[in-house]
Amino acid sequence: MAPMPREKGRKVVASNRKARHDYSILDTYEAGMALTGTEVKSLRAGRASLVDAFAQERNGELYLHGMHIPEYVQGTWTNHEPRRTRKLLLNRTEIDRLIGKTRESGLTLVPLQVYFSDGWAKVEIGVAKGKKAYDKRQDLAKRDAQREMARAAGRRSKGMDD
Repeated sequence: MAPMPREKGRKVVASNRKARHDYSILDTYEAGMALTGTEVKSLRAGRASLVDAFAQERNGELYLHGMHIPEYVQGTWTNHEPRRTRKLLLNRTEIDRLIGKTRESGLTLVPLQVYFSDGWAKVEIGVAKGKKAYDKRQDLAKRDAQREMARAAGRRSKGMDD
């Protein structure tokens, strides 16, 4: 019997758009996750939520808290707990580097995306610093100004000058 062909490429399951609004992302890392079978099946069905999720160090390891993977519909008594704490799989040097950064003032680990990379479930972790309210307003004003400039350039290129 021939083996199943492996998936290629990257398939995004969930992304945390609010994290980029609430935090300024300084650095990103790709980590694997220790999952059960029903969690993988639920992720493959495209069901997950990263709202209020964060990563934290415990006993020299990194764990992902608050990520919601709903129970697998066809699962039986072997189904998983939807908001259980999941271990992140990284190299020891990466773990030590991330733990060192989180011990700095005001830095936290925020999951940005959950995706499948060549068939393996991965999470993109961002080293983030919380934004103040005025930083968020500045970012919104900057994005609106960029959008308006793009609209004006589009109108100008179509010959619809004001």
